[in-house]
Amino acid sequence: MRPDGFHGAHERAGFFEGWYVKVVSGDRAARIAVIPGIFVGLEDSGGRHDEAFVQVLDGSTGRSWYERYNPADFHAATGHFDVAIGPNRFDSRGMTLDLPESGLRGRVDFTTTFDPWPVTVRSPGIMGWYAWLPVMECYHGVASFGHDLAGSLSLGGVSMPFDGGRGYLEKDWGRAFPSGYIWMQSNHFAIPGLCLVASIAVIPWHRTEFRGFIVGLRMPGPDGQPVLHRFATYTGGRTTALTVDDDHVCWSLRSKAGLTLDITAERRRGGLLHAPVRTQMHRRVEETLDARIHVRLTDRDGRLILSDCGQVAGLEVHGDIDGLLAMT
Repeated sequence: MRPDGFHGAHERAGFFEGWYVKVVSGDRAARIAVIPGIFVGLEDSGGRHDEAFVQVLDGSTGRSWYERYNPADFHAATGHFDVAIGPNRFDSRGMTLDLPESGLRGRVDFTTTFDPWPVTVRSPGIMGWYAWLPVMECYHGVASFGHDLAGSLSLGGVSMPFDGGRGYLEKDWGRAFPSGYIWMQSNHFAIPGLCLVASIAVIPWHRTEFRGFIVGLRMPGPDGQPVLHRFATYTGGRTTALTVDDDHVCWSLRSKAGLTLDITAERRRGGLLHAPVRTQMHRRVEETLDARIHVRLTDRDGRLILSDCGQVAGLEVHGDIDGLLAMT
């Protein structure tokens, strides 16, 4: 019921948890993703690998860093977002960084409250009722579709002001990342308050696999209150088309209510991040913070509800994409 809190307090082996903290400056020139987390490995021929970490992706240059810490340096609250790794601190008020390898230092305040994916007993967050199943390989949470920023960071001696910027926060936890997946996110659209987060992946299920997806399109409603359009396996939605090439990801979905969502993501080169496998935290995954995501939402009669393009978007296309595309 608290996806933003720490889930690994009682895990002893084969577990990871990480928070994806994205901050973009007001002029969008500075865009940084910071990922604090913990990995508890399984035994293999080389022994057991446990480590805390803070990853950094500089979206403007594509540079990335992975800074290791002793697991004893990791502390996190279970009931809310509050993580400390060495001198680095992350909570609902902001983040304080002092990372020697990257040289990233400073303080960014989150000046408005988080805007999380709604949580209910029947549907605790973005994963819906799947979140209650203990057999899932990877769990996901959206702690904030968007919040305002203030403060500044220094990277390599260059100051990056974040006053008037925009943040985003999500997280993953479980045993390992999927063998093949596509993930994308942007909350920098022309329409204020619009945010898209979308992922589709190969999901292990007992002795078989299926293609599961979760998409949230958060947009202002006619009365000024936000509306969340959900397209997901657990809502009865379906993928009607999915293609991937070197330049684009094109994805069309239809909801049980008859809405159609067309997504076209422009692929850009990015930096390499570390992702978990069962025994180590070192599968390399390319992510960009420089993608563009075109979205088009229509009703069951084909009438246009929304058309917009998200900038400075996060995008990952990784693993067995051919296998993912071959699934129905």
